[in-house]
Amino acid sequence: MRIEAYSQVQQVYQTKKVSQAQKASGAARADQVQISSLGKDFQTAKAAVAGSPDIREELTASVKAQVNNGTYSVDNATFAAKLLQKYEEMR
Repeated sequence: MRIEAYSQVQQVYQTKKVSQAQKASGAARADQVQISSLGKDFQTAKAAVAGSPDIREELTASVKAQVNNGTYSVDNATFAAKLLQKYEEMR
């Protein structure tokens, strides 16, 4: 068995590895992300909702005052009608 033949084969393989590594480093590309206009609209809406308060005080202040004063009353017939209406909608 001749040793110099082995070293020649080894040299051929090493040159291929170097050239492949050079090609890979030269072809590096950066990733890109594009957001659609619908996605941008969703982001805007989400930011608007996050910026608004959970409870609208101008609507709940009068009811809160009535509850604290003990003057808040619920009409049973109206409550029952709305409850049945919601039940029908859920079916």
